[in-house]
Amino acid sequence: MTDQTDVGAASFQPAHFAFDAESEAEISRVLGRYPAGKQASAVLPLLYFVQRQMGRQTGSAWVPRAAMDEIARRLAMAPIRVYEVATFYTMFQLRPVGRFHLQVCTTTPCWLRGSDEVVAACRRTAGVGGFGETSADGLFTMTEVECLGACVNAPILQVNDDFYEDLDGPRTDALLAALKRGEVPPPGSTIGRQTSAPEGGPQTLVALPLAAATPPAE
Repeated sequence: MTDQTDVGAASFQPAHFAFDAESEAEISRVLGRYPAGKQASAVLPLLYFVQRQMGRQTGSAWVPRAAMDEIARRLAMAPIRVYEVATFYTMFQLRPVGRFHLQVCTTTPCWLRGSDEVVAACRRTAGVGGFGETSADGLFTMTEVECLGACVNAPILQVNDDFYEDLDGPRTDALLAALKRGEVPPPGSTIGRQTSAPEGGPQTLVALPLAAATPPAE
């Protein structure tokens, strides 16, 4: 559950929030899925639209209190019901974060495969002191997260909405350096792994077209 302590009255909270044209188009599309009187079911996607809009407009993807109130108004539901959803799911950030939100999995599979090196690289290259902190240049915020569901390609670093897999210290350094330069490397395995196949390529069912896309290791 996301820490909501005192965020409602904090100085970083904007006084007002309004959806932009891009968000309004998404909202119209989503609300069309629900029958009359059931629009409250759209609270999750609307929270996500808020977070994406804040990222576009401010460079910090988070959900202000004023936006939650606007969602409650649009969906004809009590504001507390929106707060309950926003504080339950860790995907929603209730405080400003850096342009690149580094979400580091440190649970058992990632830890066994070297997540400590990933954390150390984030501190070293991104300039983040520890979990929950933002670098002095405002580019990076680092958060410790639970399992990201890609254990076979551990360790994993989620940057905003993208997964970077099969990391180690030097590959994490290179990823963060690219982000600093304004380059966004393609997400996925950083060692060229095909989906969740063994390193070097599939070793079974190799006659399938998908398997043929990656040659086996020599």
